[in-house]
Amino acid sequence: MKLVIINYGAGNIQSIKFAFQRLGINAVLSDDAEVIQAADKVIFPGVGEASSAMAKLKATGLDKIIPTLKQPVLGICLGMQLMCKHSTEGDTSGLGIFDVKVVKFSKLVKVPQIGWNEISDLKGPLFKNISENSHMYLVHSFYAPQCDEMIASTHYELDYASALQKNNFYGVQFHPEKSGVVGEQILKNFLTI
Repeated sequence: MKLVIINYGAGNIQSIKFAFQRLGINAVLSDDAEVIQAADKVIFPGVGEASSAMAKLKATGLDKIIPTLKQPVLGICLGMQLMCKHSTEGDTSGLGIFDVKVVKFSKLVKVPQIGWNEISDLKGPLFKNISENSHMYLVHSFYAPQCDEMIASTHYELDYASALQKNNFYGVQFHPEKSGVVGEQILKNFLTI
């Protein structure tokens, strides 16, 4: 299986690569459109700030390539947020794959949300053999509100979408690569989609 991790300067690339190595998959890091398009599966990672990350995608033309991909694509953390239509972080237009606007938690809660939290309302193949209310590791100040494309929710100040799916595109707000056995199962599930 050819697994490509989109390399556009996002922060969590190495931990994702190591997570797949533990599953026996050597992922390729690439910002080359042809390499990404030829992959069996694509990971769209992200740790950082939305507007600068989007600027990097535009500089390489990947903002036009990613929405056209036909194979399964998994956006992680900021990767998922950039797959949405807009983020209030830096007033950033996203890739428009998911029809939702990413917003910031209010000042009533500590941001970023850092640590373990539960995922519930699980739907679809990404969560096969995953128990309701499993704990995942999260680090984020912005979130996708609940919407039609939601396949998992999490509560922090309010219930929000911690995973999204539309066609071959999947997004998770949490970090499966840092979430132990449950996160590893989610990555395995993605490989079988």
